[in-house]
Amino acid sequence: MADKYFQALGRRKTATAQVRVTAGGKGVITVNGKPIEDYFKTGELRRVVSRPLKEVGKTESVDITVKASGGGMTGQADATSLGIARALMLLDENYRPALKAAGLVTRDQRKKERKKPGKHGARRSPQWRKR
Repeated sequence: MADKYFQALGRRKTATAQVRVTAGGKGVITVNGKPIEDYFKTGELRRVVSRPLKEVGKTESVDITVKASGGGMTGQADATSLGIARALMLLDENYRPALKAAGLVTRDQRKKERKKPGKHGARRSPQWRKR
């Protein structure tokens, strides 16, 4: 393992991903101690995770270690993508325009709305009865 790494945090819904990008690697991505193919089963989730690397052309030259927790697989994939983008910007500030143009720097702050008293969910009211 190389001595120089950059660490960043990504969040989405209730998922959190601590990302460590190591410069001078071979393009290996590890999530919670497993290869990315074993952790993110679908190709779409793997594409979401590796998209920041493709935008800056670093797919084969950095190693990435991720600790993901909370939420579901989609939230963890989006959180990992944001964490990778932030860590790449720490690696080289010149990557920022390309990542920003691709929309990978902005945190998606949508969360589940809380349930209110007297309602079935966040907004759904009980069925109205005339009699």
